[in-house]
Amino acid sequence: MKRTLPRLVTALAGVFLVAGASAQAQFPSKPIRFMVPFTAGSGTDIIARTVGEAMSKSLGQPVVVENRPGAGGTIAAAQVARGEADGHSLLIHSSGHALNPAIYPNLSYDTLKDLTGITALASLPNVMIVSPARGWKTINDAIAAARAKPGALNYASAGTGSATHLNAEKFKLRAGIDAVHVPFKGTPEALTEIIGGRIDWFFAPLASSLPMIRDGKLQALAVSTPSRAPALPDVPTTVEAGLADSSYVFWVGMIAPSGMPAAIQQKLNDEARKALASPEVRERMARAGADPLPMSIADFNAFIRAEMESAAQIAKAANLKGQ
Repeated sequence: MKRTLPRLVTALAGVFLVAGASAQAQFPSKPIRFMVPFTAGSGTDIIARTVGEAMSKSLGQPVVVENRPGAGGTIAAAQVARGEADGHSLLIHSSGHALNPAIYPNLSYDTLKDLTGITALASLPNVMIVSPARGWKTINDAIAAARAKPGALNYASAGTGSATHLNAEKFKLRAGIDAVHVPFKGTPEALTEIIGGRIDWFFAPLASSLPMIRDGKLQALAVSTPSRAPALPDVPTTVEAGLADSSYVFWVGMIAPSGMPAAIQQKLNDEARKALASPEVRERMARAGADPLPMSIADFNAFIRAEMESAAQIAKAANLKGQ
């Protein structure tokens, strides 16, 4: 028996290796669905479509983007968490994914147990935008207006619990101001209201707002990133404007149901990182003001855990609750 046991263990290990290799070889066997929890034209949607097109060419299967907005991304996340863990249904979410557990106490899924990170895809600045009709030329003009009438101004987000919401809340805390939150289903809807002058300000993904900034339909006051955005070199960061510890990085990542075979996880990671390294994807991201953010599976999951801790601290300080 003592001699048989090691042989059995070795044989079983061989079976699992063969099974994993077989799963990877057969994947993908049908179209891949990217579930995006925000409306078409949002920053997350733009990154999903950019990477999806490149991966489709490489994998030989269509990559279909399905927009499922609502509840800060938790509706789409729950659907993916309950789906088949065969690599054909994936969640392309933003940094709001790390905030959701802190503000939605009754989620139908466990962020860490039911979902697993494949890789981060991109980081992109959020930019504080206002209507030019407001007459604000700097972020300090907006802060002064908010302090003059506490609670009278309002601000948009792409949904409660979204990255744009958390960015705005962090800004409010650091600026010491009060304003009314107005959540939308996605970034395009919020941009329309900003241009129309019905909403005072919005920390919008640069990928979505840049064309309208360049056309003069929107006024950019500051970017949220630690350093200036190359696409807007004359626009200061919130820290440069005098708000210490106000930086916020909007990231987008690929997330899968837990229980997916390791071989498929690795293939998805490899294919996504290959797409991010392609000149075409890098050029399209640069035009949108985004930077590729490839990570290993282990690094991305560690990154998600750290982001959850940071987001929970902001949520507690701002007393955020899901709607």
